[in-house]
Amino acid sequence: MNKDTVRANLAEAELQNARLKIKSLEHDIAHLAQSAHRHKVARRAATFSGVGGKTDKVEKLRVIFGDTHGSMIDRKSANSFLADVKILNPDEIIMLGDHVDCGGFLAQHHVMGYVAQTDYSYEEDIKCANEFLDALQKVAPNASIDYIEGNHERRVETWCVTQTLRHAKDAEHLRRAFAPEYMLKLKERGINYYRQSEFYDDCRVPGMIKRGKCFFWHGVSTAKHAGSANLTQISGNVVFGHVHRIQAEVSRPVATGEIAAWCPGCLCNMQPLWQHTNPTSWTQGFAIQTVAKDGTFLHQNVQIIDHKSLLGSLMEKISQ
Repeated sequence: MNKDTVRANLAEAELQNARLKIKSLEHDIAHLAQSAHRHKVARRAATFSGVGGKTDKVEKLRVIFGDTHGSMIDRKSANSFLADVKILNPDEIIMLGDHVDCGGFLAQHHVMGYVAQTDYSYEEDIKCANEFLDALQKVAPNASIDYIEGNHERRVETWCVTQTLRHAKDAEHLRRAFAPEYMLKLKERGINYYRQSEFYDDCRVPGMIKRGKCFFWHGVSTAKHAGSANLTQISGNVVFGHVHRIQAEVSRPVATGEIAAWCPGCLCNMQPLWQHTNPTSWTQGFAIQTVAKDGTFLHQNVQIIDHKSLLGSLMEKISQ
């Protein structure tokens, strides 16, 4: 065997040995990374549970939203909302009302001011609301849905009473033909509908429901401090719509302990023509409630800014 062959064999042996060392180092690095991840998870668990601590198990996830307004829906923001709902896969959904706009019925009682405001028909309004409900039920197939009537849905009933000269039976017959409750086929969809003219869940105010330790209704105030007004009126935890602005008001009365009122905002066009030249302070969003078995819950408003939600990115970050 000549010297060149010997040198070549030695070089090959050294190369093979280097490859083995690299493979061993890669294995060690992977092992260290796994150990670090387990340590990180363990620290995270210790941080949340504490020594001897106890965390109530979440029994259900609830999504709450309001004020999509049929033809006046903001489609881009609504799509961001639906994408989040698909990720969340909630157990319950509560709709806070005004999911149709009913502009034509509104015009009978309030001057709308612009021809452009009458561009859409009630048929188109209902079509938009039906399409939204189709999409909502598609991304949340396992969720029960409660639909609370808003003042815009109620306008159709007001119109029915006016057209029938206030004859109750005729008005109800007309309502069954035109009201959103029937035009949206809510019963066939399995969606529960709560009218503003009826009482539910032993609540003292019509059009209100109670789930666990929280009340839900469309609301009556559009004032700057509507959250405070709702909290004063209910004297309990309440989520409301109607004002189109994300709000949160917290109080801690001696008799009840900490209570709060929240509005999750809206999902409609934030500068409608009927506001004329007055810029609105509306905000878009929805709310999430994680509910424990005893009814205790965590409420979080999720704002949608420039048609985008960061909730999906947040959930991906947490899951890492």
